[in-house]
Amino acid sequence: MSETIIDSRLDPRIQARNLHWQGWRVSSIARYLGLKPATVHSWARRENWDGGSPHQRVAASTEARLIQLVNLPKKTDGDYKEMDKLAKMLTTVQAALHKSPEPVAVIGDKAMPDYRPHTQSTIDNPPREMREPKEKREKAPSNRKPSKLIILDDEQTERLSEIFTEQSFEYQKAWYRSGLVNRFRNLLKSRQIGATFFMAREAFLRAVKTGNNQIFLSASRAQAFQFKQYIADFLAMVGIEFKGDVPELANGAKFYFLGTNSRTAQGRNGDLYVDEYFWIQDFKRLRELAEPMASQARFRTTFFSTPSDELHPAYGFWTGTEFNDGRPENEHIKLDVSHAALAAGRLDPDAQYRQIVTLDDAEAGGCTLFDKDYLRKRYAPSVYDQLFKCQFVKPGDSVFEYGWLRAAAVDAMDVWPDYKPWTSPTRPCGAHPVWVSYDPTDDGDAAGLVVVMPPQRKGDPFRVVERQLLHGNDFESQAEVIREVCTRYNVTKLVIDAGGLGAAVYQLVQKFYPAVIGHKFTQELKSSWVQKAQSLFRAKRVQWDAGSMAMDLQAAFMTIRIQKTNSGKGLTYGSGRNAVASHGDLAWALMMLFAEEPLDGSLSSNSSIEVF
Repeated sequence: MSETIIDSRLDPRIQARNLHWQGWRVSSIARYLGLKPATVHSWARRENWDGGSPHQRVAASTEARLIQLVNLPKKTDGDYKEMDKLAKMLTTVQAALHKSPEPVAVIGDKAMPDYRPHTQSTIDNPPREMREPKEKREKAPSNRKPSKLIILDDEQTERLSEIFTEQSFEYQKAWYRSGLVNRFRNLLKSRQIGATFFMAREAFLRAVKTGNNQIFLSASRAQAFQFKQYIADFLAMVGIEFKGDVPELANGAKFYFLGTNSRTAQGRNGDLYVDEYFWIQDFKRLRELAEPMASQARFRTTFFSTPSDELHPAYGFWTGTEFNDGRPENEHIKLDVSHAALAAGRLDPDAQYRQIVTLDDAEAGGCTLFDKDYLRKRYAPSVYDQLFKCQFVKPGDSVFEYGWLRAAAVDAMDVWPDYKPWTSPTRPCGAHPVWVSYDPTDDGDAAGLVVVMPPQRKGDPFRVVERQLLHGNDFESQAEVIREVCTRYNVTKLVIDAGGLGAAVYQLVQKFYPAVIGHKFTQELKSSWVQKAQSLFRAKRVQWDAGSMAMDLQAAFMTIRIQKTNSGKGLTYGSGRNAVASHGDLAWALMMLFAEEPLDGSLSSNSSIEVF
């Protein structure tokens, strides 16, 4: 890099602009002058450093240097000689500018306008568009604000690529390699092994490299926005903001984050990512609308999910039996979709690359984030197998039919206008009344907490807006969690399992919420709660968001089974609460709230208690 004289008395914008015109990269300018790269990017865009012509840039640089020399209190012979040469150069350049209009400069895909030849570009008077007299101008109508493009320099792009590689586990790197050679990936994976996290980063770097739009579809918009947050966190590592409803790169690539509403999940094209597709209700309809988005040969498609049940419409899509529909028998395929067959990944005759990655596989691939022994103790075996070993739930294993639970999943951001967790995180339900329930396990090592918007009219649904699994047996900290929930919601009813180890939490909560209701579990109560819940599910009067909440709550209700009583002489309902299945506490917490609705479905008004 050639030597450049920097005067600390000069406006840093002038110095930054001059270095930019000498070919310096923005990141290098920022580091050299002690500025933030985003600041230099902003100056360059606002003052149109890439606009105008070479003559105009030379004139502006010459003028700035000449004025600097003129104002020196003491000048050397060398200064006078330089001033003379600069004055002659400026005269020559100005004559060239007056002689003929400069050609239009083309930057990216936009043409820069002509500029007045007698007006030189300076840092405080950047090149501007020629305007007609006021009476002849017509303002073009527009209701759209100009988009703010996301601009990365080479160093930032290179650093993001390094971070992407450094922070990926081996099984994630295998996903990346498979995406380079396969247009369609179909991945069955364990919960919480970083699939959404990885795919968000992969998609961003692909957009930078290819200019392809990136389309993210999830069971709900709230779930889709998780992609957006992961990308924002990724870019923050190099000082770049990722914001806007439809963020756009300088190369034209746009990012769409969509729920599965058929009105929004169509009409775009690009690389397609479909997250947790085994938890999407109208899966076949979604595929009809979504897959054409990636029809062009330059686009690719990735479906990935934790398994749900064998009755889900996506099951035939995963197993390949759907491929046979409408084809002659000699073209039918029969795929082995066992873990043993797909652990290493396989390209199948239906052009899908399939792979299964369990929690065991993730650990073998370098992931050290889990304690499997703890998880086995906390989850019922069937739930553990589903969430972490990629096994599908078979029909008839639970007292709650899987079809009922699937039907409870909705895109909350679309169908609940009074629920605004993204725009009002400190008051997601506004002044809307909510009910809260807390249920600890018998061993006191975990507890379930749920927040529900109750029905306002007879026949309205119960809407689950929040769930938390609280670990540990610190009763004071768990009571404090309940207090914090009460500050974010207008709580009109609070119910706690006050039997056994829940009694301590109940007593602490009474101090700040005196109207708390305490229950002690009995066989009769549990039976009535289960029957009430079954009735509500059959009537489709329970709703929760179709994202990760649906996975947690469906898993919770699938743990509820008919069991023998301790005496062995009778039957009751349970979820293996003495040793496993802390997830089941979410189901019991919800059922406690369901039971607060009278049998005839009518609701009396409840006063709220504000907690500060």
